[in-house]
This record gives sequence, structure tokens and C-alpha cells, in this order.
Amino acid sequence: MPADLGPAMTAEFDTVAEWTAEVAAGLGPGYYLPAACRGSGQPAALDWLLRALAPRPGAAMIDVGAGLGGPAAYAAAQAGVRPVLLEPEPGACRAAARLFGAPVAQADAACLPVATAAADTAWCLGVLCTAPDPDAQLAMLRELRRILRPAGRLGLLVFTAAAAHLDDPPQGNCFPAADGLSALIGQAGLVVGGQADTASLAPAPRDWEDRTAAVEQELDRRYGSAPQLAQAREQSRRIGALLASGQLTSQLLWLQPG
Repeated sequence: MPADLGPAMTAEFDTVAEWTAEVAAGLGPGYYLPAACRGSGQPAALDWLLRALAPRPGAAMIDVGAGLGGPAAYAAAQAGVRPVLLEPEPGACRAAARLFGAPVAQADAACLPVATAAADTAWCLGVLCTAPDPDAQLAMLRELRRILRPAGRLGLLVFTAAAAHLDDPPQGNCFPAADGLSALIGQAGLVVGGQADTASLAPAPRDWEDRTAAVEQELDRRYGSAPQLAQAREQSRRIGALLASGQLTSQLLWLQPG
């Protein structure tokens, strides 16, 4: 995720991220994962990626653009990995440390503090579209390729656009077309090992949805009049509307060095 985000995206990934961790901490540990996986961390999608990446128990797993750390914590619980979180927004870094205690560093996705060919496994979920243009997206993919070992695997969740013009898009996002994404992947020196549309996967369990809703209700109670919460909610609403209309699709991919 680029370090220089617009106000709406900063509100979502920095201020509201820290508020969300505060709310989840007050509700209890059972709310941490649902709260911290909002947006791009539904259980079925994470399970698909973990099956595809097949990380070794005990191995380090790099989460680039880790947000509040929910997907990484889910991977640790389900696959026994040791997550390392890289996230540009300080509020999200503090939130991840508060909820899960995993190692977290503030870092831009286009300049990762990871040695070349150091990672067996990494993922980057819902982050590519936060880069401002295709050149920046290519730089991000090349950086992800750089940190992978020759036999390493990378998981992506990417929102792709079905048309050049989108109705009422969220602020600060640049959504690649499906063919444009394929070109970027090839230019970055990566090849696709498999992919899936998240719409084909099972919805989140009812208990997960209920806990997510409880977090949202408490955010409303505490911060309902704050403009940052309204900005973050509007970003989510616009993406949801585009997904519902078919103008955006949410794709899962696993990649490896070519």
C-alpha cells in the first residue's frame, strides 16, 4: 500500500483501524479476528489461499499491507505459520500489535524491508488497487517477486474492473482490468498457479457475521458522529455497490516466480 494515501483511505486504514482494535479489545478475544479481517479477509478466501500456498508450519509468512493483522492471525491459527506484518499506516500497525502481538513494521509495499529471496510464503490482500496507477502496481508486484525464494509462493486478493469507467468509484483506488492484471503479473516475473472468484466461495459463518456486526454497532455508538468513520464507511459502500453490480470482481490468485 502506498504511504501517501488520500484522506478517505487514510481515515479507513489509519484512524478507523485503530478505533476498530479499541472496540474489539473491549468486546473480547472472540471479536478480534472478525473485526480485523473486515474487507478482504473472509474465512473461505483465506482458506483457499492457505490451501494454495501450502505454507510449512513454523515457517515465516510475510503479510504485505497487513492492516489490523486479522488475516495473518487466521493463517497462524489455521496453518501454524509465524506471521510477519508489513503495513504503511501507523494506526493499523498499532492495532495489529494490540490485538495479536505479531511482529509488525511500518513499510510501503513498493519498498519492503525484506532481503531478496528471503520469503517462502507471502500474501498481499486487497492492496494492489491502492497503488495510484499501473506503473505503481507493477513496482509493487516486482517488489513482491523480489522477496520470494525461487520456489516461493505469493497469494493475492485483487479487485479487478470489468470496464474502463466505473460508476461512483471509491476515492484513491486504481482497479486493474483482468487482462491488465495478467500483463502486470507477467512483467513482474511471476506466473499464475491458480485463481478463483471470491463470489464462488462460501459466505462467512453466521457467528462470524454476527461478531462483525457487533463491532460495527459499537463503532457507531462510540464514533458515529466522526467524519473519519463516515469516510471509511462510504469507501466500503462504494466497493460493495461495484461488486454487486458486476463492475468489480474480487479475484484470488496464487503466484510463483517465473
